[in-house]
Amino acid sequence: MGLLAEGSPLSWEETKKLADHVRKHGIEQFIHLYARLRDRQGDVLKWGDEIEYILVKFDDEKKTARVSLRAKEILALLNEKEQADPEGVKSLWRPEYGAYMIEGTPGKPYGGLLAHFNVVEANMRYRRMELSSLVPPGETVLSVTNFPRLGCGVFTYPEAHPTPDDENSAARSLYFPDEGTYDGHPRFKSLTRNIRMRRGEKVAIKLKVFKDENTKLPVEGSPPGEPDVVLMDAMGFGMGCCCLQLTFQACNITEARTLYDQLTPLCPIMLALSAASPVYRGFLTESDCRWNVISASVDCRTAEERGEKPLKEGQFRIYKSRYDSIDSYLSPAGEKYNDVPLVYDEAIYQRLREGDIDHLLAQHIAHLFIRDTVSMFSEMIHQNDEEDTNHFENIQSTNWQTMRFKPPPPNSSIGWRVEFRPCELQLTEFENAAIVCFVVLLTRVILSYKLDFLIPISKVDENMQKAQKRNACREETFWFKKHVTGQMKNGETVVENGVTDIEDEYELMTIDQIINGKPDSFPGLVPLIHSYLGSMDVDADTHCTIQQYLKLIQKRASGELLTTASWIRQQVINHPDYKKDSVVSERINYDLLKMCKEIQDDERQCPELLGQGNNSKTKDNIPQAIQKHLTIANACT
Repeated sequence: MGLLAEGSPLSWEETKKLADHVRKHGIEQFIHLYARLRDRQGDVLKWGDEIEYILVKFDDEKKTARVSLRAKEILALLNEKEQADPEGVKSLWRPEYGAYMIEGTPGKPYGGLLAHFNVVEANMRYRRMELSSLVPPGETVLSVTNFPRLGCGVFTYPEAHPTPDDENSAARSLYFPDEGTYDGHPRFKSLTRNIRMRRGEKVAIKLKVFKDENTKLPVEGSPPGEPDVVLMDAMGFGMGCCCLQLTFQACNITEARTLYDQLTPLCPIMLALSAASPVYRGFLTESDCRWNVISASVDCRTAEERGEKPLKEGQFRIYKSRYDSIDSYLSPAGEKYNDVPLVYDEAIYQRLREGDIDHLLAQHIAHLFIRDTVSMFSEMIHQNDEEDTNHFENIQSTNWQTMRFKPPPPNSSIGWRVEFRPCELQLTEFENAAIVCFVVLLTRVILSYKLDFLIPISKVDENMQKAQKRNACREETFWFKKHVTGQMKNGETVVENGVTDIEDEYELMTIDQIINGKPDSFPGLVPLIHSYLGSMDVDADTHCTIQQYLKLIQKRASGELLTTASWIRQQVINHPDYKKDSVVSERINYDLLKMCKEIQDDERQCPELLGQGNNSKTKDNIPQAIQKHLTIANACT
């Protein structure tokens, strides 16, 4: 969720007056940080994942499922272990937006050994079991991207009701009660209120309903003139979704910028491949993914900034929400693909250039800083710009984009990092570990083979919208680089066949072709990983596990296995209570989530989603022999 500073939240009027102050000092903080750390070298690969879980209360007698607003009390119990032994815990726990959500990460990051791929799934399972051990009977922990009936009547436990006419309500939503927002930290409700007030109205999240034989139009609550739209009106509908995120530490800033760029075209591909959320506010929709829902849920742009009115009070026409896909590459190789006009603050850009920051990075930061702060605490107003970075992070961490370029924290052993943010959450640890290991392996292949995935930013944007469509993984085609095995030279890509015209560098491909390859044309991402692994020394158990993960990715891409979103649709449509009206009823929701729990707990086989015989060799720790070698190597350095 980003920066979680402690303190007393300011009102929107107070926060608004400090917008320029935060921007000015945030930029000074970044300039000082950059000057200290730009030449930092020699950091080793470290990486880790984040999983957000939903707490669900089942009533087996009434056949209902509710989100359980118990995160605060459970989080307090989870954090006792970390407070007692911060270096010895196997998992770390943090609050998330929903009062029914908890975020879990590994206790320590993974490293550069291939054997680390074999502990990811085991650690994920440990996290879920640790969390599950603290919930009372009748409640469970689910790794689902979206609770299907969020915003439908009474959907919380304990029961809570929206208060749209209450001036003290943060969201003032027709559907999402304030009690659904985590109240253990003031940031979440402060963000909710300030985003709404900055926008000048409630957020408007709109998805097309999936039109079945008996679908009634207008949809309940649809906006005027848009009868087929499912409307949601609160930040909770987006930030109340769960996802799977990855962060990588690079050896230096140059490598971080390369990974940031090269992973960007993969964001829509992985979004489509991991699609897992086709139901919103109790309706089947034409979308398979959460991305546009979250984007709209925090869209604080005014009508002027959205282009609906002429600019008078605002400075900029802003083309995207602060939660969206990136707008520019950062490496010299990516510059020629920056074909989307970048809106940025010219004065901030000039100050960054005066601070000896290069053009590409300066325009990236100046673009992020067209946004106002939407959450401020009284204790954080005055800072030491040479040592603190809270004002910088205030803006940086509320630009929620597909990729995030993360400078080292001050006075820390942590290096330059890149965060990969598009993936949806899967039902089982096996699936989530497969996605994590696949993406991490891709970063190794990118750097080892000097792969080039760069295509114009406008095409990445187009792919992001395609990726969210119903059954996109099987049915859509995506712009992708034809020849990815070119070599980088002096910041330019030298392509094997001599192609120089940018428009000739990419073509439309299916997810199957991108992942598995095209005969005599495109090698495929998994075959490239196989080639890389063939040159590495991998222990037998890790090799077995990785192969199973790659097979899952390949079969999802080919359509042999369903995406989670397609599987959920199938369960809804085939449910005996489904009336072919696009509505996911209380009973359908209950049965669906019960089935999710059984699959997650390995109590139900689901070959159409997982295939057959997925018995990875995952372990809690890397082999002793490898660990001993690592200890000796560390001692020598």
